[in-house]
Amino acid sequence: MSWGTELWDQFDNLEKHTQWGIDVLEKYIKFVKERTEIELSYAKQLRNLSKKYQPKKNSKEEEEYRYTSTRAFLATLNEMNDYAGQHEVISENMTSLITGELTRYVQELKQERKSHFHDGRKAQQHIETCWKQLEASKRRFERDCKEADRAQQYFEKMDADINVTKADVEKARQQAQLRHQMAEDSKAEYSSTLQKFNSEQHDHYYTHIPNIFQKIQEMEERRIVRIGESMKTFAEVDRQVIPIIGKCLDEITKAAESIDHKNDSQLVIEAFKSGFEPPGDIDFEDFTQPMKRTVSESSLSNSRGDGKSEPKFGGKSKGKLWPFIKKNKLSLKLGAGPEDFSNLPPEQRRKKLQQKVDELNKDIQKEMDQRDALTKMKDVYIKNPQMGDAASVDHRLAELGQNIEKLRLEVQKFEGWLAEVEGRLPMRTEQARRQSGLYEAQNTSAVNSCAQDRESPDGSYTEEQSQETEMKVPATDFDDEFDDEEPLPTIGTCKALYTFEGQNEGTISVAEGEMLYVIEEDKGDGWTRIRRNEDEEGYVPTSYVEVYLDKNAKGAMTYI
Repeated sequence: MSWGTELWDQFDNLEKHTQWGIDVLEKYIKFVKERTEIELSYAKQLRNLSKKYQPKKNSKEEEEYRYTSTRAFLATLNEMNDYAGQHEVISENMTSLITGELTRYVQELKQERKSHFHDGRKAQQHIETCWKQLEASKRRFERDCKEADRAQQYFEKMDADINVTKADVEKARQQAQLRHQMAEDSKAEYSSTLQKFNSEQHDHYYTHIPNIFQKIQEMEERRIVRIGESMKTFAEVDRQVIPIIGKCLDEITKAAESIDHKNDSQLVIEAFKSGFEPPGDIDFEDFTQPMKRTVSESSLSNSRGDGKSEPKFGGKSKGKLWPFIKKNKLSLKLGAGPEDFSNLPPEQRRKKLQQKVDELNKDIQKEMDQRDALTKMKDVYIKNPQMGDAASVDHRLAELGQNIEKLRLEVQKFEGWLAEVEGRLPMRTEQARRQSGLYEAQNTSAVNSCAQDRESPDGSYTEEQSQETEMKVPATDFDDEFDDEEPLPTIGTCKALYTFEGQNEGTISVAEGEMLYVIEEDKGDGWTRIRRNEDEEGYVPTSYVEVYLDKNAKGAMTYI
């Protein structure tokens, strides 16, 4: 089966067919190119989708990803990002292995096809030229033969005519001989041209054209094989990424299976637990007692006594309801909370304080790392003065030392509040309670000025001033325990070595050289409790005062 023998006379059709084959190849290249564009677009959309739902840094969304369900969703987003990457790989491989290779191959194929059909046209032109030569030789032989016949007939006519001179007859005879000779020469030329044409024609149809058509056939078969290989590559490129895509899907499944509903429920408890006890039963308030006041003075005095103790008891009971009263929720929104997070429920306060302590410890570690690095640099400068001036880092070292000391004081302060929440130290000083009470009273008054209607603990509305007053400043059992607390006795005196600005709750400001009373010595946390007068007392850093304890207390001892 050869195009050279079977299709020897189909030169034009072969030319059209091979052009159609190139068009098919270019169409397939265009198809693959569009597929790569789709893969890139799909990958881009997947990446944008994954990025869109990624948690924003330093936002509330980032905190939500501590739950197993949201972590699984985050893992899904990350895997989708990798999944998109595989589609980019498909696009890149198809571009390099198919589109790029086939584009180069098409250019080569066009050049080869052009060369083969150029040779075919050249062979056709040659055989056509030979045919034209043969036809010209044949017509010339035919013409010479006819002229020779006419010359012979004219000679015979002149020879038979008795009136014609002998010279005319001889002339006619010579002309007839000349024409016969020309006819013989044309015959010989025609015969030679015919043999040559037959030979050329045989070579054309049995040698040249079959060879050219065979090359065209091989070229077309290579094109067919090449497009088939490209289709296999098309499938193989997809098949190569299937394991990785499967791995991405397996990771998504694994993330989904890691969701723990019990753990998420526990995290909700840790996030929102207040630490308060549920409210107790509300005591019955007997409003029939005023009716008994006319019976006797003793009953009047008893009711007055009851009237004094009852509001306190009732206030105490209602103070336990404060987490559920709308007023306190509003008061927390009036401004930023205090530094010790005392506006938060105990459990949430403990978490905030612990978080603050951890942040401060990280800051201390950073400062210490910088100090250590500068110390090493200073040592290098001392050993090798040509590298730098050792004194140039002293100022920075002093700043780092001051920063570390400030941060340590902050850590001690927050650790003290943390210990207070966890019950390891007394809760708060009298001054701190007074400041807290003043803060709550201010917030309460602000809320009362904004809110006209007031909701009672049981959900009903009331306009009685007595009940409104009882709910303005919430009281707790703990505060009531300190209402009757006796002031701590003085155990010594102290002298302020430096000025200290007591800006935080529970501290007290002192001036350098000021003499004060010591009512509680340092417990190992770096703070000493002092008193200026009956109404002013608080904590100061032990390193800021020189303490003189009474001998009858715990012996004389000095802290510097």
